[in-house]
This record gives sequence, structure tokens and C-alpha cells, in this order.
Amino acid sequence: MNAMTDLSRRGFLITVTAAGAAFAMNGPAEAADAYAPTIWYTIDRNSQVVVHIIRAEMGQHVGTAIARIVADELEADWAKTTFLHVDTDPKWGLMVTGGSWSVWQSYPLYSQAAAAGRIALVEAGAKLLGVPAASCTARNGAVVAGSKSIGYGEIVAKGELRSFTADELAKVPVKKAVDRRLIGKAAPAQDIPAKTNGKGVYGIDAKVPGMVYARPVLPPTRYGCKVASLDEADAKKVPGYLRTVALDDPSDNVTGWVMVYGESWVAADRAAQALKVTWTTPPEAKVSEADLQARARALIADKSKGGLVVEDPGVDAAFKAAKTTLEQTYTTATALHFQMEPVNALAFEKDGIFEVHTGNQWQSLVLPWLATALGRKEETIVLRTHLLGGGFGRRLNGDYAVGAALASKAIGGKPVKMVLARADDSRFDSPRSPSVQTVRMAFGEGGRVTAMEQHVCAGWPTEAMAPFFMPKGANGVAFDPFAVNGANHWYNVGAHRVRAVGNDLANKTFRPGWLRSVGPGFTNWALESFIDEAAAEAKVDPVEFRLRMLDAAGKNAGSAPNAVGGARRQAAVVRRLAAKAGWGKALPKDTGLGIATSFGQERDMPTWTGCAARVAVDPATGAVKVEKLTLVVDCGTVVSPDGALAQMEGAALWGLSLALHEGTAFENGQPKDLNLDSYTPLRMSGVPDVEVEFMPSTEAPVGLGEPATTVVGPAIGNAIYRAVGARVRDLPIRPEAVKAAMRKA
Repeated sequence: MNAMTDLSRRGFLITVTAAGAAFAMNGPAEAADAYAPTIWYTIDRNSQVVVHIIRAEMGQHVGTAIARIVADELEADWAKTTFLHVDTDPKWGLMVTGGSWSVWQSYPLYSQAAAAGRIALVEAGAKLLGVPAASCTARNGAVVAGSKSIGYGEIVAKGELRSFTADELAKVPVKKAVDRRLIGKAAPAQDIPAKTNGKGVYGIDAKVPGMVYARPVLPPTRYGCKVASLDEADAKKVPGYLRTVALDDPSDNVTGWVMVYGESWVAADRAAQALKVTWTTPPEAKVSEADLQARARALIADKSKGGLVVEDPGVDAAFKAAKTTLEQTYTTATALHFQMEPVNALAFEKDGIFEVHTGNQWQSLVLPWLATALGRKEETIVLRTHLLGGGFGRRLNGDYAVGAALASKAIGGKPVKMVLARADDSRFDSPRSPSVQTVRMAFGEGGRVTAMEQHVCAGWPTEAMAPFFMPKGANGVAFDPFAVNGANHWYNVGAHRVRAVGNDLANKTFRPGWLRSVGPGFTNWALESFIDEAAAEAKVDPVEFRLRMLDAAGKNAGSAPNAVGGARRQAAVVRRLAAKAGWGKALPKDTGLGIATSFGQERDMPTWTGCAARVAVDPATGAVKVEKLTLVVDCGTVVSPDGALAQMEGAALWGLSLALHEGTAFENGQPKDLNLDSYTPLRMSGVPDVEVEFMPSTEAPVGLGEPATTVVGPAIGNAIYRAVGARVRDLPIRPEAVKAAMRKA
């Protein structure tokens, strides 16, 4: 029965994939005569509202969330509201999906755009009804004045509707929270049917007539390899093999790639395996995980290195005058994205436009790369939008789009569908860099915290791919904010210093990437593990220790529009979490409850988050079983409850996976684990009970895609200590490390 079920399931997937295997816009058609108050949506003569989405869809239902924002403020009929994922165009501005930014950045923009449309419709509708605009209201796709009403579609057909300048838009008032009708109310995600019936088109589904397939043969390292020789003799024996080309890439994204073409992907794949290539290689081809960690430790020890992210006066003096001090070092291993859809792209030239069909998270970053690689202007290149079969930050780096485009250019602009095999995807992933962090704290009279330092060393993805996003620290040295966020916390620790140090060896060996939760995925591991250790040093309950420092004093008071309340809101989350999880209650032997908290991703968009992890430890083996995760979050206004819950649950399980199961090591310049036989993320059998509570709020909505990931690891580590007295300081947490820590304790 199992074999038959698997076979029928496989057949179903093949059928629906074939049904969706034609490129499309993944959205509705728009009427040419529709009214567009701004570029962000249109309303047609049937009252149909189409919202334009510039964010990538990779399972988070971002289109539904943003469409709800528009429909609520516009007072549209939700049954007639849908959305369209748009292709690249300069008018959209920055097109990027990451950092938990989508709803946070979209909310004010789309709210004001929708409010403007509502105002225009009321004005025009009032004229058509022959009544003053002040006597009219908008509701459910119509303008109403007493017993009279007129639908939006009729207004669009008959009315003279005005547009808005940028200055006018900026002054448009939006609804008060009490007047919202759709935001915060449950509604099914609109894109679920297409994702389950085969109509949704992912990048890997995209096809055009006459295309050929390609698989790259990758060099030993990301940088510095040059093709020395090619031997096609065995490749030519493969049926369907076409040719091989060593790519020349001026953009330095796919240096050393050799592209193998076939009439089918199977032919290209088999020919690629038969091809013999030799490269000249750089010294980084011998780098190991131990080398990367050793380099990080050496860089941290050199106080002249790195940018000072936080540099309060008096840090050194406070440590010199301290009654006692505490110092610990924490590490995390290399982690891969392992999104289920391997990276791919379809590229070709048509009518003077170079089209690239793919799923991508940062179109605005990739377009300049493509222009450089192809030697043509950006305005002659278009990235066509498709669904992503998982992103998690991997598709922020669109190097694969460059490979496909160069593969097409090499054969005269003909359509080429390039797909990386799973092992290739892993070898040239943009992994989360291994990290080393040293954290110190100074204590004064009565155990009062007087100073704290956190030194963070890792590979810097922003330096590798988007250096224009790097600010300068207090010492004038530029740093990667996405590799240190989280260390600039909201605790009042007296004099505070945070130093971000780039691991230059990591950046030479591979292209570090942004992986779900980015810097806080490792900075908060060190911070919240250390806070527990500091609480023990001060002989204070870990919850009480945190609450003492979350006093919202000084720079931690918070500010409008996104951080109103500051650390006071984080303290409220911690109090609620402790009560909800049963902090202080008796637990069975070898079972512990650990707690951790975070502000999520960035100080200017804090998502106040807390996690309590209940774990059981087997003293004989060191094996850790997570029994329950309890999470409390204050993310401001919850736009889409179902989507928000799914984001929290998914992020929490991602954090659990990174804490106990995921992690590889570099060997000879490449990740050791290339497939899911040895790289073993969390399996369904290991999923614990997960309970999530949202704090009620009408403040600005902030991000939810990543914050929960940042608190689960340290909560588990702290729970292990409370269960068996063992401190673990390295992620992932392996059973043998737990046993060693127990022996040491």
C-alpha cells in the first residue's frame, strides 16, 4: 500500500507540474481602462481591485497580507480584491524580499495609496449621486449617502477620478485602528489553490518553445578558479548532448563555471557528469571549518579590527573597576539554506529585451549584475516573476540568474533553462557563515551590571554582495549590519560596546549569505545564552535578571513610529511568557524550562519576541528532546492572523532545526554535506508542541518571518542547563557536547 501511495503521489506531482509548465505572470489580467490612483493597484469597471506586489512569494502569503491592507483602507469588496506579482520595472523602486521587511515596509506605502483612492472615489461618487462628499462614506466597494449608493465600478466607468502626486500622497490620512474592518481578521490566503492544484508557476516550471537545457559544472571554489582544460569525449557519447561552454563572467558571480547543454535536462545532467574539467585553484581550496574558526578567534583578539556598532563611554573604566567579571565564547557552525526547489533560471533574448524567468528575492540587486555580465543596459533586461519553492535568503543572491543569462548569450540568445543539481546547489550555496563571539560583563556592588561587551566575527554577506548597505561604526570603520544585528540589544547594561568583525578568510573562501534570521540567528544565541550565565553569576533568577535590565531607560526608551514603548514592551513579553509557560513550576527529573528573548531583527523595526523551551535530556547519551516551545510576540498590528501564526511557527521550527540538527563544516574549500542524507534538518517526528500568543497591539506592524528563529536556540541551551546543569556554547547542540558539558559540570 505504501509503495502504491508513493507511486500515485509521484504521478500526481508529475501531472500538476506538467500542467503548470508554461511561463505566466502568476496573477490576474488587468483591464486596460482601469483606474490607478497610484502605481500600487487598479480598480476596473467591475469593481475588481488588483494589487501590485513587488515582494517574492515563497510560502508566506505576502500577497494576501498586502492585499488586505489595500482592501481595508480602500473599503473595497474583499471578494473582488486580488493581487499580481509584477516583473521588474524602475517604477517599483527597491524590489527585495528579506529581513522580515515586506509587511513592515509595505504597510504605510499601501495604506496611504489606498486611502487616496478611497478619497477620490468618494469625491467622484458624491458628484454622481448629487450629494456633498462630506455626507458620503465608503463601504464594501461602494460609496453610500443615506439610501443612495453607487459601486466603485460604476464610478470608474462614469466618474472623473483624480490621481495623486507624491507630496499629496504623503499628506493623506489613514484610518484609525478602531475603524479597520479587514486587518487583523482571518481570511484564507488567496494563493493556496494555485499552489495545490498545479496552476502556480515556479521558476523550475517555466518553459518556452525551442529551449534547451543546461547544467553547470562548478569549480572547486567560489572565487579564483580558471578552466585549464576540457575533455568532452565521454560527454559526446550521451544521447541528447549538445555542447559545452566555459563561461566568461565580467560580474564575477559565476567565475570558472562550465555550462553543459542538452536537449533535455537529463541529457545535460548526464553529460555534465561525464565531462572532464581541470581548473587552476587558489589557496582557499584547502580551507577547513577549523581554519575559519581559528581566523575568527584571531581577529576578535586583535582589538584594532572591525567596526564599533555600539560604543558607550566608560566601558573600559567599568571593567577596570568591576567587583567581578564574566567572559564566555560561543560559536555556530556553517549552515545551509536547503530550500526544496534547487536554484534555476530560464533566459533568452526576444525583441531586444533579455528575459530571465526565475524566482528571486532581490531583483534590484540582480539586475545590475546581469547588465555587467551581459554587457548591456539594465533597461534592456527584465526579470520575470515566478513563485519560489523556498528561499530563506538563498535567492537574495541571484548568481544563478547570471549563469543562465550567460549560457543563453553564449549560444546567440536562444532560450536556455539552467538548473543546478542538489549537490551543486549545496556546494555553491551562500551559507550562513560560521561565527565566533566573545561576550563579557562587568558587575559592581550587589551584582549590579555596570558594563558589557559583545565581539562578533563572521563572514559578511553584505560586504560580498551589497556593500552600499554597510554603515560606518563609531570608529569610522564600515561594518555589515546584517551580521551583527541583535547584539545591539535593548538591555540596560551600563556602558555597552558591540564590535562587528568581518572574517576575511570566510569571504575569500565562499560567498556568505543571508539565512533566515541572518545575524540575530547567531548573535542572539551568544547574547541570550550569556544572559542566563550572567544571571547565575549574579545569583538572580533568569527572568528577573532580564526584567531588571529591560527598564526602557535612556536609549532603550523607544520611539515612533516603529519602536514605541521600547524595552517596556519587551519586558511585557517576558512577563507574559513566564506566566504562560509556567516558569518556576516543578518539572520531572532531567527536564528543564529555558527562556530567551529578542527584539527580532533590527532596532528600527523591533519585533519583541520570547520563547520558553521545555526539554528533556537523556543523561546516558546526552540526547535532547524538545517537548514544547511556547512563544509570545508583540509585533504591533497583526495584519493577517493566519499568515502571522504560520510565520511564527515556521520560524520557531527553523530555529529548533538549527539548534539541534543543522550544521555542516567546510572541507577543502567546500561544505562537507551536500544532500539530505548527511545534512539532516528537523524531521516531522521531532516537531514538538508549539504554542504562540500575540500580544494585543495597534502599533505599527513589523516583521514576523524571522524573529522566532532567533530565540529558540538559546532557550533550548538554557533549558539544558536547568535540566542537567550542563552549559553548551556551540551550535548545533550535539549529544556528545551535552555529555561532555555534564562531565565538566
